[in-house]
Amino acid sequence: MMAIRRLFLAITALLALAFSESTQAGQVVAFGAYRPGSIVIMTTARQLYYVLGGGRAIRYPVGVGRAGMAWHGRAQVALKRIRPAWQAPPSIGGGVYGPVIPGGSPRNPMGAAVLGLDRGNYAIHGTNNPASVGGFVSHGCIRMYNADVLDLYARAPVGTDVIVLR
Repeated sequence: MMAIRRLFLAITALLALAFSESTQAGQVVAFGAYRPGSIVIMTTARQLYYVLGGGRAIRYPVGVGRAGMAWHGRAQVALKRIRPAWQAPPSIGGGVYGPVIPGGSPRNPMGAAVLGLDRGNYAIHGTNNPASVGGFVSHGCIRMYNADVLDLYARAPVGTDVIVLR
C-alpha cells in the first residue's frame, strides 16, 4: 500500500512539473528598449527575455545566482554546445577541478544545452533539476528548463548580447 502511495505521489509531482513548465515557458510578452536579438535577464524577477523587436520578447523562467553569487552587467554568447560535458571548477570543487561528467548523464547539471558567456565562468544552460528553475540557486549561471534552453539555443547565435540586470 505504501509503495502505491509513493508511486502516486511521484507521478503527481512529475505531472505538476511538466504542466508548470509547459504553461510558463516561452510566452510572447510586451517588452521594449533593447535591441532585437538581445537576451535580457532580470535576476530579481528570475526571468529571461529574448528580444524579438516591435516591442515584444519571448519570456522564459530561469534560476539565477544565490545571494553573493549573482552578477549583473553585459556579456556575449561565446560558445554553444548541445549535451555538454561538465567539470566543477575549483571555486565549486574545493580548490581543485572535479571529475568530468559526460553530457547526457543525469548527474550533469548543464542539462540539454549551454550558451557559454565571455564573462567569467558563467553560462545560460539547461538543468537536470527542473525544480530549481525560478529560484536563487546557482553559482552565477542562469538555469533554464531543457526545452527552453533548446529553443533559445536555436534563436541566439554566438555573439548575441546578454544584459543581466538586478
